[in-house]
Amino acid sequence: MLLFLAEYLTHFAGGFQVFQYLTLRSILAAGTALAISLLVGPAMIRRLNLYQVGQSVRSDGPQSHLSKSGTPTMGGALILVAIGISSLLWADLRNPYIWVALGVTAVFGAVGWVDDYRKVVERDSRGLPARWKYFWQSLAGLAAALYLYLAFDTPVTTELYIPFFKDFAWGMGPLFILLAYFVIVGASNAVNLTDGLDGLAILPTVMVGSALGIIAYLTGNVNFAHSLRGGKR
Repeated sequence: MLLFLAEYLTHFAGGFQVFQYLTLRSILAAGTALAISLLVGPAMIRRLNLYQVGQSVRSDGPQSHLSKSGTPTMGGALILVAIGISSLLWADLRNPYIWVALGVTAVFGAVGWVDDYRKVVERDSRGLPARWKYFWQSLAGLAAALYLYLAFDTPVTTELYIPFFKDFAWGMGPLFILLAYFVIVGASNAVNLTDGLDGLAILPTVMVGSALGIIAYLTGNVNFAHSLRGGKR
């Protein structure tokens, strides 16, 4: 959104062209998300504590997890707000990949919200049944995979690059849909498997989010992408 404003303002002052650089917008997007978290986070935590919206830990889990009972949950809402606002402000909204990522994030966030609601309001530590959670995740993942496969007619979209083999790319064809589906749905469930039974997944989220952010920046920067042979075509 602000990118469009900067493009308009370049007609009056050439200095606004600096916002065309991915590096600057990445830094500003990260700073915006951090600022939102710092400003909204404390108030949100106080409100959750006020209404006693705390984590319900399964009694059949490890004893070490019982100490986390009552920890304010639904923190995913804060993450979604920070990601959504910073992306809408600083991302190039003409890029359809941005909307695919935001759409999948929104659907998965809604699934997580229903899961947390059942845990903290209905006091059901099991949350949303696994079959329904997997159904909605699969629906979003499959829709995104089909869109990515059908909407872009360039072969590079469905090619798989093997790490450390810069000159090799496998044209997957329809198999791209299957791989994209498993990556989207599998990555989401991997966080829960990594975190264990109590569902407080912020540390895996930070690590995975940081790694994906670095990968997105490297592939989006023309210089780094050319070095990695991601932008050779």
